[in-house]
Amino acid sequence: MKKRAKYPKQKKSASELKETPAAVVVPSEPMVRTQIYLSKAEHDFLQAEARRREQPMAAIIRGFIDEKMEIPDDAWTNNPIFKPWPKEAYSGSDGHEDAGINLDHYLYGVPKDWIKVKGEWVEAPPLPKDYYENRESAEAYDKMIREMDESQ
Repeated sequence: MKKRAKYPKQKKSASELKETPAAVVVPSEPMVRTQIYLSKAEHDFLQAEARRREQPMAAIIRGFIDEKMEIPDDAWTNNPIFKPWPKEAYSGSDGHEDAGINLDHYLYGVPKDWIKVKGEWVEAPPLPKDYYENRESAEAYDKMIREMDESQ
């Protein structure tokens, strides 16, 4: 059973429970009014955070939601999890040296995402738009990759 978070008890008055007025911010798009149920601990946390930041509770909740909705522009292109591993990380294994970075290729037969060119792992060229519909296009692309890829 999880332990509940304990926040220091505070004296409560009717004025404390009201949100303090904030500067009017005109949103770029219409807002939707909604209602949520919070546990006592969640409500106390939001009240404390609102007092600390000197903002209404609604602004704090919107800020948390906005923070979760933000995805950096380079989340998929500059993510270290998608970069190839150094050779030392997989040397001595019995499998393909690019199995970690081209897993879908070995499991499902899709084209490789990474190829080895001049001893370095680089992203494979983009697929032709008709790769899956045009067999000749797919075969030409696969042949080009086989000629470029030194890991085979």
